[in-house]
Order: sequence, then C-alpha cells, then structure tokens
Amino acid sequence: MSTFNAGQFFALDRIRKPEGGLTLGIELPLDNDWSPGREEQRVREKRPFGVPDLTHYPDLVRQVDRSGFAAVWMRDVPVFDPKNFGDAGSVYDPFVNLGFLAGITENVALGTAAIVLPLRHPMMVAKAAASVDQLSGGRLILGVASGDRPVEYPLLGLNFENRGEAFRGAVSYLRDAWKTGGLPIGNGRIEPSLDLLPKPRQTHIPMIIAGQGRQSPDWIAANMQGRFVYPNGLTRLAAQARDWNAARKSLGLPRGVFVSAFHLDLADDPAEPATARRFGARIGRNGFIDHLQAVEDAGVDHLALLLRPSRRPLNEVIDELARDVLPVLKSQSSPAKSAAE
Repeated sequence: MSTFNAGQFFALDRIRKPEGGLTLGIELPLDNDWSPGREEQRVREKRPFGVPDLTHYPDLVRQVDRSGFAAVWMRDVPVFDPKNFGDAGSVYDPFVNLGFLAGITENVALGTAAIVLPLRHPMMVAKAAASVDQLSGGRLILGVASGDRPVEYPLLGLNFENRGEAFRGAVSYLRDAWKTGGLPIGNGRIEPSLDLLPKPRQTHIPMIIAGQGRQSPDWIAANMQGRFVYPNGLTRLAAQARDWNAARKSLGLPRGVFVSAFHLDLADDPAEPATARRFGARIGRNGFIDHLQAVEDAGVDHLALLLRPSRRPLNEVIDELARDVLPVLKSQSSPAKSAAE
C-alpha cells in the first residue's frame, strides 16, 4: 500500500487549493476545430475529422501559462484511427510535447490524461517522466491509464486483454525506478550496479488514474494520488468524488486530488443560457461560473477545459476566462473540502 505523504507531490499543489476550492486547467490541443464554422471548412476541404491545426499552439500555451491557469493536460493517442476513434488527440508524442512545454512555460502543472502504460516499456516511461520533471522544475503530474483502443495493442504485438496486469506492473516499476539504490530488473529484483537517471525533481512524481485501469477501487486508492474522470452529470460526479475520498480515508491516506473535464464553448453574451453538448455546453460566462460552483460543491478539485468546440477565437476565450472567471474562483474556498484534508 502507498504510504506517500501528500506534501511529497509538489505538482499537485498547483491544481488543488490548501483551503479548498476549484482550480482550472486547459486540455490540449489548443484549437477550435470542433466549432461549426471550422467543421464546415473541414468538410469542404475533405479533410478527416479530429486533426487540429496547431499553428498557434506555442503562443496560446504561453498565454495560458501567464494567465493564472493551474495546469495544461494532454492525451496519449499513438495512432490516428479515423474510422473507429476519429480523433488525433494532442497529436504530438506526449513526452516530446512535455519537454517542449517545460521549456516555454513556468507556472502551470504539466499533466497527462493519460499515458497508456502497457503500450510502453516502463523503464523508458520512468526515464522520460523523470526527465520532464527535472526540466520543468517539478511540475509533472503523470496521468496514467490502461487504454481503451484495441487497435493499438496488436500493432505493437501486445495482448489487449492483459492490459490490467501490465498496468499494475508498470506502476510498480515506475515507483522503484525513481528511487535510489539500483535499477529494477523484473520480479521485484533490483540490480544495484545499474541506475536510471535523472531522478525526479519531486520527492515522488504524482500519478493519477484516468478511468479505472481495470483495477479495483481499493488498489486505485492505495496506489494513485488522484483520479481523472470525465463528466457524466453532477450527481454521478459527486458520487465518484465521495467514493474516492472514502477509499483514501479508509486506508489512512490524505485526500489526494479529484479531477474532471468540461468541453466549453464560451458564448459572447455572458447571460446566454446553457445549451448542452457531450461532456460540456455552450454557455455564457455567468452561467458557467454558476456551473463551476456546482462542480466544486460536488467535490472536484480541478477542472480541465477543452476549448475545441469554441466558436470564438481561443485567445479571446482564454483572456475572458483569466479576466472574469479565475478571479472569482480565487476568491472562493470550500470549507467542507478543506476540513476533509
């Protein structure tokens, strides 16, 4: 069972408030290719759905970093499968992307949502993650998953049905590889004459799980420092947060973090009512602030915003969120969550 102290995971302090309350992050890619206008353009040009335009990506990331957001998040989509999956995700290799972001940002936590651990040898994941953590000054949050796209496993000669076992083994390997005193070589054995460098900047790189990873709730609570779940209504979200907190508490562990996401099309009119869409809504600023309060009350520590549905230019949306939404969140705190620490 994990015995890590909450204070050892410094990157988590960027996405959770010690006094309780909600923080906001941005999910990559930074493009509005899902907006109606861009979708019409894509159809005219006969391009596949789900491939974002990353021309302005570096400038938009820098804007996010200096605007007070807590984190940026990226997905792990090794193979573009337009027929069965239809989305290229963040496009770039996640660890290459993380290294790039470490060099052009200073403030945001750098999160993955999530690295599909069974697709990569854990030794290479351990080295890549520790390198990012050092280069970013200890800002990495390693979101991990077992993967839900069967097409990738046979391409790599891997068994899709064994991914739960492979996931557990990879998590154990990562923890051992980041310690001093030798290199793990399998079956719990350590070779003291070898080592994996660099070691992480943080005492321990925090790992949060996206989905279930084919693991039991008790295993997740004992071995992960957080959960990342996609929204399925506020009632369901609150139940998931309660279950996470209860499982951690039953093991004598601190709360960790509970993270969710929202697909946002922020309307020009602050008073425009919500029009629901999958995983989010088109909504004006006033209603969105009310929704954020409800998300916080449900027990969420951090919300990752995906702006791909946005009909407005992303620089305008980021500016409005930073100017008119983040200050409201910073002035609020949740006594209930703070007392549960």
